[in-house]
Amino acid sequence: MLIVIIYCYMKLPARKKAGRKRKIKFILGGLELNQKREEYLVADIGSAPAGKMKIDWAWQYMPVIRLIREKELAGGKKPLEGHTVAACLHLEAKTACLLEVLKDLGATVAAAGSNPLSTQDPICAALAEYGVHVFSRHGMSAAEYEENLCRMLAWAPDVLIDDGADTVALIHEKFPDIARGIRGGCEETTTGIQRLRAMDSEGLLTFPMLAVNDALSKYLFDNRYGTGQSVWDAIMRTTNCVVAGKTVVVIGYGWCGKGVAKRALGLGASVVVAEINAHKALEAHMDGYRVMDIAQASECGEIFITVTGNTRVIRKEHFERMRDGVLLANAGHFNVEVHIPDLEAIAAKTYDSRENVRTYETSDGRRLHLLAEGRLVNLASGDGHPIEIMDTSFATQLLSALYIAKGGELGKGLQPVPAFLDDIVAAYKAESLGLKLEKLLPEQEKYLNDWRV
Repeated sequence: MLIVIIYCYMKLPARKKAGRKRKIKFILGGLELNQKREEYLVADIGSAPAGKMKIDWAWQYMPVIRLIREKELAGGKKPLEGHTVAACLHLEAKTACLLEVLKDLGATVAAAGSNPLSTQDPICAALAEYGVHVFSRHGMSAAEYEENLCRMLAWAPDVLIDDGADTVALIHEKFPDIARGIRGGCEETTTGIQRLRAMDSEGLLTFPMLAVNDALSKYLFDNRYGTGQSVWDAIMRTTNCVVAGKTVVVIGYGWCGKGVAKRALGLGASVVVAEINAHKALEAHMDGYRVMDIAQASECGEIFITVTGNTRVIRKEHFERMRDGVLLANAGHFNVEVHIPDLEAIAAKTYDSRENVRTYETSDGRRLHLLAEGRLVNLASGDGHPIEIMDTSFATQLLSALYIAKGGELGKGLQPVPAFLDDIVAAYKAESLGLKLEKLLPEQEKYLNDWRV
């Protein structure tokens, strides 16, 4: 029997004496641990009632995953019994609904927050009371973040649900033997898919990963309508500034960028798009936006939003051109798109001017305002995507996890979500909205399948 030993230094839960540390030895990939696994690690278990109230609200607007749960439990069996699902996700109310369903279907569920500022402590407490092994707190350090991933992996998962591919990367970089017990996983973000594609192209991805982000039921709605609405909700509540009449610069015109630009236009902004891809630049131009490079846009922009999944997108030469009072926000997964080291280098002084707003004041008196530490603004400064949007995305994650656990046909490496699962999610969502779909007549089906006209 293969045994992998992992050492992680972890802070004790708040209920134990602060400041002490202990050395935990996990045995992963085997049948047992030499120490009892931790049940959970949250900031304040007493905040569970407040978290439950938020989760109960979200449940009202998530008919698709409710329907999937009902159908999967209809036969009296729990299809995920005997399986352990590890989920590295934004731990907020909508995510909690997904994790609760996984547990209801019989899985042992271990979860860690995928972003320090998107973790909501009352939600974590409520999940812990529900029986989910959750390890996260709002504002955790980079070291704590990785420690919590280790705690999650100590539960020896066979199915992964990842957000940004951090769990997959950690396993492959530091604990490759854990991969032997993993049937497969799914990834829901553009950034995560980029990382997995890079791993797969190098032949490094050792277990199947379903590209949930690339499913029609995900990116057509979540990336466009979810990102579009939630980014502006977060920016407006964080700054209390008007959008109408301002010049908004959207950097990246993928599905997320399209949503952000469209909502900015609807709010009355003048929208500029910056792109590296000529086809997307032309599309933005035909959609009615001005298209510039970032250097040019830096001179006229008042609100900048990065949606690229890349690094050092806005940097020193751009900051030096910007006007006083600009807002800088990022809607990509990692806090690398607005290059903070360059901001710090040009700043004569820095200070927090509002909650979730860090101001960098230059020697010539210009103030550049960075929102949410340059992290994913819609979750770090807001509640993330609308509930109904995440109902569809999480339904795709849920069906993908069920497909993996039930032994669905899986290829190697990164691969698409099976089309029939994608279609099920769309059909359930349409049904929940009362949409009546047209049906083809037999002669129409025959016409479409016959090359003779």
